[in-house]
Amino acid sequence: MSSSRTARERVRAELTREITDIARSQLATEGAGGLSLRAVAREMGMVSSAIYRYFPSRDDLLTALIIDGYNAVGEAVENAEAACPREDHSGRFTAVCHAVRDWALAHPHEYALLYGSPVPGYQAPVDTVSAALRGTHVYGRIISDAHRAGALDPPGLCPPPPPSFAEDAARVREIMPEAPDDLVIRALITWTGLFGWIGFELFGQFTNAILDPTPAFDHSIRCQARFLGLPA
Repeated sequence: MSSSRTARERVRAELTREITDIARSQLATEGAGGLSLRAVAREMGMVSSAIYRYFPSRDDLLTALIIDGYNAVGEAVENAEAACPREDHSGRFTAVCHAVRDWALAHPHEYALLYGSPVPGYQAPVDTVSAALRGTHVYGRIISDAHRAGALDPPGLCPPPPPSFAEDAARVREIMPEAPDDLVIRALITWTGLFGWIGFELFGQFTNAILDPTPAFDHSIRCQARFLGLPA
């Protein structure tokens, strides 16, 4: 009986993986808004009623794709950062930024699902939060480690954050313990700047403006590192 259940579980896992693989290919051709369980079922040669045993609704399938995507980019970030010496805070920061961009360039439609326009009518459940924060936790750990090590020498370009930011900083500090408010806001500016650059590059805003984006991206990351206070 136990081996029979295991066999059923394997079959279910394989079919679930096939469904999500086909759904990811739909993202490239139809976009997230055009994702259709019936279309996936047709491509699999499955009656449409059967696919609902795996994903009761389109939103459930979207949620699975979003969690898979966040976990994939999170894993890429974790692996890139783990390959760097712990004391090399600049190297760890640079590796994380490149890992996000490399993953985005290799998976543009999944990146668009995660960080592009919201899908009309879809509300991401709390199930997605843990996966979404995997890469962010790595980034926050780098900032906290550099702060504790006294490795940060900010350039002094920024005015202090507004008093109203103190409560926000306290919440964000959960992922970068001990960081003072001015470092927290610089970290937020840098992290969102990374995704802004990648979004511009992927979605065509740099067309006819930046013809060789890789060296420009490298320089932007060096500038962002200095803005944080990391050594060049």
